Amino acid sequence: MNFSYTFPALRGIQAGREFYTVMCPLRLIPKIFLFDEDEIPVEHRAQRLMNRSRIPDITNYILENPKDYIFSSLTASVDGTMRFKEASDEMKDIGQLTISLDSKFLINDGQHRRAAIEEALRISPELGDETISVVFFHDLGLTRSQQMFSDLNRHAVNTTSSIGILYDHRDQLSLITKSLISGIPLLERYTDREKVSLSKNSPKLFALNHVFNTTSRLINKRKGEIISEQEKEFVTEFWEHLCVSIPEWQEVIKKKLSPRELRIQSIVAHGIFLESLGIVGYYLYRYHPDEWQSYIKKLKNIDWSRENKEDWQGRAYSNTGRINKNGETIQLTANLIKSKIALPLTEQEQKIESKFKEASLNG
Repeated sequence: MNFSYTFPALRGIQAGREFYTVMCPLRLIPKIFLFDEDEIPVEHRAQRLMNRSRIPDITNYILENPKDYIFSSLTASVDGTMRFKEASDEMKDIGQLTISLDSKFLINDGQHRRAAIEEALRISPELGDETISVVFFHDLGLTRSQQMFSDLNRHAVNTTSSIGILYDHRDQLSLITKSLISGIPLLERYTDREKVSLSKNSPKLFALNHVFNTTSRLINKRKGEIISEQEKEFVTEFWEHLCVSIPEWQEVIKKKLSPRELRIQSIVAHGIFLESLGIVGYYLYRYHPDEWQSYIKKLKNIDWSRENKEDWQGRAYSNTGRINKNGETIQLTANLIKSKIALPLTEQEQKIESKFKEASLNG
């Protein structure tokens, strides 16, 4: 190997095969992994094609958090000559890994991180001296790369969106949501901070992601966006007023009704109800900024019972009685809430409503 890369490395063994972990400067990542995976026949491709829409988010994460971003290791197959030189007889698994320059490198895990690193380096070249760990597997002919990708992802379990919100200490919307839950007794006591949906026997009323999604709808802001002080104040006041305007919730906090019983009896213990109110709240924020509280008080007079099929069947739940939360049913539920508290529908909302009523008549 006349021309090669050389890295300080740790050697390990899995399934009887050697593999190597190296610390690689970020500036080398785009240079090493030049192999265009789009040109690889699908039968030899290690991963699905790259979803390029993910790259800007990862790039911004690096650039916006230069003091505390964190990346896990890249994992790659190497089709080429590799040689490990032990540091000494006493430290046989510490040494130098040399890889020929004409080797082909194929990422098994981390292709989006690699692309984001390349983009970040174009904007902040000084990041090039920082490092990322890379795990290299020797794979002549890249014959094992697909199975490696499958095995690496076989037991992966994505965290719930609620856990993602709970652990996010940068995003303003996540921070506001957690502040609401900590500061409002009903939310603090009856919000499950880990699950995204509640079982019928759960002692909680809400899931954290439901509160997050509702708050997002209230001010029409998404994760990562800047939130003004005025918007923060509105969100807090809205939730405070809402929590005392739903009699059924007050029954729960007074221990006169259990969350399980409320979930069976009413739509107010389900995420579709909360997110529908988020839509209503945003309309009030835009068009009734000085009198929205009076509209929220009217919620006390609405029959939220699941026995009220005339109102909620086909909107909040299906003909079988199962809660059916999706974009359309959330909007249909919000439409009816708006009409019950004397708010007009927007042009788009009216189109959805007309389509629903036409389908109901034909059904």
